[in-house]
Amino acid sequence: MIKEWTRDSFTVSTDKKRLDIELIHAYLEQSYWADGREQAVVKKSIEKSVCFGVYKGPALIGFARVVTDFSTMAYLADVFIIEQFRGVGLGKFLMYCIMRYPEFEDIKRWLLLTQDAHGLYLQFGFQPIEEPERFMEIKR
Repeated sequence: MIKEWTRDSFTVSTDKKRLDIELIHAYLEQSYWADGREQAVVKKSIEKSVCFGVYKGPALIGFARVVTDFSTMAYLADVFIIEQFRGVGLGKFLMYCIMRYPEFEDIKRWLLLTQDAHGLYLQFGFQPIEEPERFMEIKR
């Protein structure tokens, strides 16, 4: 389901055809969480996720993706707004759109990892994990 939201001159869209894979890859491979991620991996992750692009006109200026089964869990990943457009509420606008995407209304558990954006995610109901000792991971 393709959905779009507009605020001022900005649009958030779930239309994957609009995504600029090269820009997304360039941003992610410089990020602390995806340092060195190959473009083929970025492309595959986009294909297998629900993606949200943030646009000013036709230009992609932000991105997020959600990995989900649409009922029991969702993992929010690769969220960014390019630097020149930060500070005007676009991260909040992007999160508003993600949390109101109709196909996500039944999701019981949302997860994410962040090093520095706790304040943003707290505004949308995310909390530190209550029982972190119950979570496990494989990190390769």
